Amino acid sequence: MAMDALRSQKRQEDKKAELGYLVAQAQGGDKEAREQLLRDYRPFFLRVASGVSKKYLVLGRDDEASIAMLAFDEAIMSYNSEAGASFLSFAELVIKRRMVDFFRRRSRRQSEIPISSLENDEQDDNVVQRIESKEAFSVLREQEEAEERREEIFRLNQVLSDYGILFSDLVRISPKHKDARERALEVAQILADDPKMLAYLTNRRSLPLKDLESRVGVSRKTLERQRKYIITLTLILVGEFYYLQEYLKRSI
Repeated sequence: MAMDALRSQKRQEDKKAELGYLVAQAQGGDKEAREQLLRDYRPFFLRVASGVSKKYLVLGRDDEASIAMLAFDEAIMSYNSEAGASFLSFAELVIKRRMVDFFRRRSRRQSEIPISSLENDEQDDNVVQRIESKEAFSVLREQEEAEERREEIFRLNQVLSDYGILFSDLVRISPKHKDARERALEVAQILADDPKMLAYLTNRRSLPLKDLESRVGVSRKTLERQRKYIITLTLILVGEFYYLQEYLKRSI
């Protein structure tokens, strides 16, 4: 059993290495590598798109399948291996985002339901289809917001990597008590509002402890202990992280 597990792990590592190599080659202009990725990972991008569409998709027949293939190709060319996420995780995010964009555009082309049509029995089927379309749009909007939140987390993780911080660390480094989290947010807000201290943070990737200590009622020891947490809060406050900012307001 142990040997089988080792073999399985080795196969997975080899496949991951091959995938990384092919993506790098494709980004370097290797058309054959790009075509191989689109061919070998067709089941992957169709599965992701089918999950969003809630139906079985066939390439060459369904528009959604074509959108998924183009999105996967986009992911190949825009993936950054240093961002901290695996290629397939990144590709899944891009595919889902493009699918939501596609459905949103299609839903917007649907005309509004005229009140008079509700009184016309001959148009019942059309009315039902339009109502279902509006309900589907609501669901898609929820999916879009979920993808936007996920994209924000992905972008924040990229930014945090420059500071030696992992998003997965946040649960561990977050202060356990509400008042401590509130004080940390106050410190982050002061830091975000001060151009000089903010420049120090972004240039040196560390907290301006001396200046902060003179501005806030928090000890240097506490600032050092909460360094990663305060940096994360500050980056959220100054960045384009709408959903994460709203989450901070509600949770802290």
